[in-house]
Amino acid sequence: MVVALEIGELCSIYPEADGACYSYVFEAFGSELGFITGLLLYFSFASAISVVALGFGAYLSTLLGLSPDAYGTTFAIVIIAVLSALNLQGIKKAARADFALVVIKIGVLIAFVAFAVFFAICTTASANILSAAPPSSGYGSIFGASVVIFFAYSGFQTISTFASDVKGGARSAAIAIFAAVAVSMVLYVVVDVALMLLVPVNAFAINANPLSFALQTAQAPSYLLEIVVVGALIATASATLALILSSSRILYQISVDHLLPKVLRKYNANRDVAGNGVLISALIAVVMLFSGNIYVMAAISNFGLFFSYLMAGFALIHFRRHGRKGTFRVPLYPYLPAGAILVLLSFMVGLPNVALLIGTIMIIGLLMVYYFLKEVERKGPAKVRLFK
Repeated sequence: MVVALEIGELCSIYPEADGACYSYVFEAFGSELGFITGLLLYFSFASAISVVALGFGAYLSTLLGLSPDAYGTTFAIVIIAVLSALNLQGIKKAARADFALVVIKIGVLIAFVAFAVFFAICTTASANILSAAPPSSGYGSIFGASVVIFFAYSGFQTISTFASDVKGGARSAAIAIFAAVAVSMVLYVVVDVALMLLVPVNAFAINANPLSFALQTAQAPSYLLEIVVVGALIATASATLALILSSSRILYQISVDHLLPKVLRKYNANRDVAGNGVLISALIAVVMLFSGNIYVMAAISNFGLFFSYLMAGFALIHFRRHGRKGTFRVPLYPYLPAGAILVLLSFMVGLPNVALLIGTIMIIGLLMVYYFLKEVERKGPAKVRLFK
């Protein structure tokens, strides 16, 4: 919630910025840290496309009676291609499609929760919540789950990538960012409780289609399973659509700031879409589909998210110290931003080792690329005196 407030204030300071956290870090600290933050955030979104698309593939396989392991990746590639084509038609068409998808998926989630409550009332399923917890239970498991679930809230940054197009201006966009996180949090908690009403806690494992698994385990009516699977298809399609849109705009903004080649600045003003950015995001997402475990993919995506949120917190403090004011402001400053920075650091430390390793390699690699390109362009080093 605090990160959403921070992004909201930064969005109100720079409503024309299309690069989300990257733009705020670039404006606050310059090209070096902006370059690293922007590309980490971009690859985070691009890999998130793969994770969500795999979820779509798993649900569609279930609906068609096919094996998700055999056909999930194929269906994921198809949905990435279809939604990339939709994004190329322009932001207005993509936004209208996404709005319709969101309304439908919320209705389906409400139906799923209603069935779970009915199931619990008619059976002894309410005991599932109190059933034996997995062997790894404890505060460490809660922390580990928190690190992973953070991935599910990454979508709210999408709003900041087109704040200038939001009716009511930057303040409305900032409020929308906060509201999106608040509503999503309520829905996630309610759906999680519903899942535990249907299936004992210790029966869950890493699963690309948990709603189908829960309904099948609870022997729900086949029509309800089909409705929920269709809803899950819509939900994952909606998220994939938004991630392709936001990642392409981040890549475009980095190029506009002359930190990436000119070819990425291709932009259709009539459709308000960065075409080459959409195509590159789709290509990277397809490649990431073959990178392995969905948990690891989400963890790698989280590294970029945590890093960008961390830098955004520092950017907010920078702007406040220099008197930059937006139309939306974080309450209890500086305590909330400082607390968020500490929590984000602890989350980053708690990421899986493979995510930390890959993230660290990416930071070092991006630093090397940045200074190599700087040397090629014969740009002199910036010399700053930190102490008197």
